[in-house]
Amino acid sequence: MNLIALGINHNSAAVEVRERVAFAPEQVSEALADACEAGRVEEVVILSTCNRTELYAIVPEGVKPADKALQLTDWMASYHHLSAEELRRSAYHFEAEEALQHIVQVASGLDSMVLGEPQIFGQLKSAYAVANEAGTVGSELGRLFPRVFAIAKRVRTDTAIGENPVSVAYAAVDLARHIFADLRDCNALLVGAGETIELVARHLVEAGVSSIVIANRTLGRARELAQKFGAEAVLLAEIPRELLEADIVITSTASQLPILGKGAV
Repeated sequence: MNLIALGINHNSAAVEVRERVAFAPEQVSEALADACEAGRVEEVVILSTCNRTELYAIVPEGVKPADKALQLTDWMASYHHLSAEELRRSAYHFEAEEALQHIVQVASGLDSMVLGEPQIFGQLKSAYAVANEAGTVGSELGRLFPRVFAIAKRVRTDTAIGENPVSVAYAAVDLARHIFADLRDCNALLVGAGETIELVARHLVEAGVSSIVIANRTLGRARELAQKFGAEAVLLAEIPRELLEADIVITSTASQLPILGKGAV
């Protein structure tokens, strides 16, 4: 099997590196074509989430998988304007059966920050669909990924890992449920506007929370999320005012410094 899997994740790279290497959704189709050309591979899938960016590719016959993994890692660094050495320090790669095992673990939530979280399965399916649409899925990846998805489903249905829905977002909202008798009487302040906060907002809306305020460094993204969930969008500078009314505060940002200091609470 000429399969390789390479990239970075929450275990191997600091958040600032993961942010710089992440592909925006609108970049992926172009990046897939660029990766095929630069890496001289015919089949490739790119998975990019807040906790990992990985490439899965089929290496041509006669080429050492380790050499191709290094070449694609350097391409990824160049694409995101990082030095190759900087990304190599955080990157990993797997070959053949180990690569397949890794992809199955990712799809099953076994390699996630929160063990068993279900979102990654849908994210990987979406990544495969985008690559298929972009024409970078051929016969080998076309056979492999349906197998991966079938195995991941079995892992979730045949083991205890799928008994409870788990994610950082779900865990935060579940904790709030244990603290408050009824979330319908609660006002929530969410700090950040990324994937985790979007999931938190969705869980809070499903729980019937009274009101949601989303605070972010830039107002545009906060408003985008607020429109989805009937929430209010504010800038970070307005957090002190919003704290006066908030019963629940959940933060998820890329900042290396605390958003809420001791004086704020």
